[in-house]
Amino acid sequence: MLDYDLARLYGLETRALKQAVRRNRERFPADFMFELSASEIESVVSQFVTPSRRRFGGARPMAFTEQGVAMLSSVLRSERAVKVNIAIMRAFVKLRETLEFNREPARKFAELEQRVGKHDDEIAAIIDAIRQLMAPPEKPRRQIGFHVREKAGRYRTGNRR
Repeated sequence: MLDYDLARLYGLETRALKQAVRRNRERFPADFMFELSASEIESVVSQFVTPSRRRFGGARPMAFTEQGVAMLSSVLRSERAVKVNIAIMRAFVKLRETLEFNREPARKFAELEQRVGKHDDEIAAIIDAIRQLMAPPEKPRRQIGFHVREKAGRYRTGNRR
């Protein structure tokens, strides 16, 4: 998450959040927080409909990982900071669960594709046979046209004496 988003959640000015982080720099190693490079800033501006670089002020924005956000609760000691941190951590947990839930079916589907890929023709033939078995039987077609439905007269054939 970027510093200005976190500052807004915590009800702080971005500069106050950055100042607190810089005062406690030892708590934020590179895998907890890093500053965006010029090319990353340009990417954020172009991809996320950020109107311009002015949104960041003059300084480079800080990006926080999940661990960095957790560390912010020890740096920002307000009641709101604790509540917001709990909500953010729950969101990260939910995100991880969602990703894991979707990863397992994708993995199984890929395995199935690999196994099935070798037998495409055979499987297609089996599926066609199953479809034919599942299809309802054809009803006899009604004949078109005018049909007289009367009993035929009995004609005598044979010897008449």
